[in-house]
Amino acid sequence: MASGLGPVDDGALPDWVVSRVRAWVRDDPDEATVAEVTALFHAAEQGDPAAAAELTDRFSGTLQFGTAGLRGPIGGGSNRMNRAVVIRAAAGLTTYLLEALADGEHDGGHEPDGEPTSGATRPPRVVIGYDARHYSRVFARDTAAVVTAAGGEALLLRQEWPTPVLAFAVRHLDADAGVMVTASHNPAADNGYKVYLGGRVVTDSGQGAQIVPPYDAAIAAHIAAIKQIADVPRAENGWTVLGDDVHRAYLDALTARPAHPGVGSLRVVTTAMHGVGGPTLTSALVAAGVTDLHTVGAQADPDPTFPTVAFPNPEEAGAMDLAFALARDLDADVVIAVDPDADRCAVAVPDPAAEGGWRRLTGDETGALLGEAAAGALTGPALPDAPPPAADSPVLACSIVSSRHLEAIARAHGLRHRATLTGFKWISRVPDLAFGYEEALGYCVAPDVVRDKDGVSAAVAVVNLLAQAKADGTDLRGVLDALARRDGLFASAPVTVRVEDLALIAETMTRLRTAPPATLGGSAVTRVVDLADGLDVPDPDGRTGGAYRVPPTDGVWLETGDGVRVVVRPSGTEPKLKAYLDVHVPIGDAPTLAHGDVVTSARSLAARRLAAIGADVRAAVGL
Repeated sequence: MASGLGPVDDGALPDWVVSRVRAWVRDDPDEATVAEVTALFHAAEQGDPAAAAELTDRFSGTLQFGTAGLRGPIGGGSNRMNRAVVIRAAAGLTTYLLEALADGEHDGGHEPDGEPTSGATRPPRVVIGYDARHYSRVFARDTAAVVTAAGGEALLLRQEWPTPVLAFAVRHLDADAGVMVTASHNPAADNGYKVYLGGRVVTDSGQGAQIVPPYDAAIAAHIAAIKQIADVPRAENGWTVLGDDVHRAYLDALTARPAHPGVGSLRVVTTAMHGVGGPTLTSALVAAGVTDLHTVGAQADPDPTFPTVAFPNPEEAGAMDLAFALARDLDADVVIAVDPDADRCAVAVPDPAAEGGWRRLTGDETGALLGEAAAGALTGPALPDAPPPAADSPVLACSIVSSRHLEAIARAHGLRHRATLTGFKWISRVPDLAFGYEEALGYCVAPDVVRDKDGVSAAVAVVNLLAQAKADGTDLRGVLDALARRDGLFASAPVTVRVEDLALIAETMTRLRTAPPATLGGSAVTRVVDLADGLDVPDPDGRTGGAYRVPPTDGVWLETGDGVRVVVRPSGTEPKLKAYLDVHVPIGDAPTLAHGDVVTSARSLAARRLAAIGADVRAAVGL
């Protein structure tokens, strides 16, 4: 494409920016981003400092492909999400698949309908999904065009469906890779590109999960080898557009287990947060037996501008306000919110002590509820002296920044427990996984169905759990209280700092490593671990399935002698520094009450401790 760019005033832009802009505009296949970059260039030419700064940022590097794939603001430039960047990513992924499959002998695999292929090894099979954000459908089609032109088999989902549907399809269709075009709960200006590997490329417990090292580096190397978009062939047709069968198979798998008969008596409020999860969530809940179902109309339809929320993330303050208002009007039993691509699930319950009468459970609270339900389904009721787990017993897993309560639940049921690095790319590939979660509202309740977090299947599990609680004469808050009486009270809270300058995060992490706080909430810090060196997790009494080591990551782990644990790390997807606070308050024997005074007192103490620890953490990070 012709550049249409004239000379720029000396000094308005560095020469390297001018050179990169000219090369980009000549190669960009998208007229819209060409026009956008050209307008910025001409504004810089006229002396606009904001335009010059914007161009410099857009071309200061290349949007990096990593274990999270790609994610960033949409726009022209090598450091943005756009068609050129996506086409390079698709070409690099396809080249990687071709090389990986050529390295060894593979069977023919299976057709999308499950029938074995005949003859020689089939080409790489890639299933592609997308959400309703700006450019998502275009990026998905570009990916299909690149895969097809390279000789691969591209299977394109027919419409905007949740990320868990794509993750399910990777294994269901025996695909060697999956691509999901989504930025999940990021701001409206962003988009992203997630990659899963399976089929013949990954055949162990990570089959169908998101990529981890060294796959990311291998794919990134192939992406970097592409010099210009003009060198990447793109087919005009030839890929397969899948029908509704995949979506129906996903829903059938989620609802294959018998539902609790009390689900039909629940009044449930849902919100899709302007994303693509609404119809799938509704279908799953109805199939599970929910009959009194209400959704927030203003947030029901996909809208890439997310007009009713500042951030389309159920964790953010105010994001669930419309759902709470509807729940109050209807006297609902539970509120369930999924994020825009429906891989996360937030649960809220009536609580007279909460402002407005409704409280969103923390991710750790919901994780404990679902983990206890999963453990009970495997072993029956917990035992006071559960035997040590067998070497091949099922595993409950969570990230190292999630609450330690899941380990206590595993102990109570004689199951193994594993903590992993943050992200479901790690949790979902744990061998023998029965349940996994992370505190950021991600839950894997059916790893045999979706090897990733799945807000829809979590919602189905929640309504069944609530129906059982009501049959037992309590509710979800009562179940949490009962767990506290058995395991002690675990309470957690986040400290999150959003920054404009990413250098501040690196400086803060260096400061924490060299001068960690001596006390947290008035208690002496007794253990400091630089997670860049990895984390050794002991098993002194043989009750968690053996000692193991968590691989290195960017973070600092702090412990006190009285049950406090803090992990500080940079966010992997947003310009944030995050601290994860976790406290344990022993309770001992207490009367069995729906909401006992002993538990209430313990929660009050935990809240005070978390507030004090949070203040110390904020002082330590200095942001």
